[in-house]
Amino acid sequence: MDPENPPGFVVRTEAQKAAWENGYRLERGISGGWLQYSSTSAPGSIWIGGCSGKGPWLLSIDHSGVAHEIGVSSQLPISGPGLLTLSFPTLPDLYAALDRIYKLSVSLPDAPLERFRKATAKLPRTTEAERLIVQRIGQDIFRDALMDYWGGCCPVTGITEPALLRASHIVPWADCSDEERLDVHNGLLLSALWDAAFDRGLVSFADDGTVLASGKLGTKEREALGLSSLPKLSGLREQHCSNLAQHRVRNGF
Repeated sequence: MDPENPPGFVVRTEAQKAAWENGYRLERGISGGWLQYSSTSAPGSIWIGGCSGKGPWLLSIDHSGVAHEIGVSSQLPISGPGLLTLSFPTLPDLYAALDRIYKLSVSLPDAPLERFRKATAKLPRTTEAERLIVQRIGQDIFRDALMDYWGGCCPVTGITEPALLRASHIVPWADCSDEERLDVHNGLLLSALWDAAFDRGLVSFADDGTVLASGKLGTKEREALGLSSLPKLSGLREQHCSNLAQHRVRNGF
């Protein structure tokens, strides 16, 4: 499956529009039918191609972390300029993929860490008050990254109201380096009730996403958490599991 070469007017127009509307606004040229774009806020490049003005649409990416997250389990390998190349039958499918790729690019290591370092580079850290300001900046960046990574949705309850969502560290902030504190694989975007339960070690998760509940939880608390009807937590990666293993040990699961 190859892109139209040279790309026609419709392909060029639709590719530019799709890239622009999803955060990739820097045009990097055309080669072999592929239109390359990058972003001022997201690392890496993307390439878009169209087999015709009506599709299918091809998308290639060079961000190794994003390529690993998305994988190729549902598609046959396609040749392209990036590390991973995907095919989409329609433009809405392409837009959805670009939105996901952009959000992963700005949330995966080490993008949040770099934003934190830039934001705090000139801030003093002598007094406790100054250190708390730096910590708050880091926590805000971490929350934003988790919102992007988890798509603004609690993976346990499905809640999407931002006011009800919390950035939950798996390994506590105090026990981490800056790299670990800003790593989205050391966090879950949980609803407020689940965040409180997780933070206090009243619930945890197995490597396959199965919810684990402490024997300290009473019947009412179990009902409030909906423990009897919850599906497994999906989307866990190897790095999540490594951190969750520490959470389970620390809280006696």
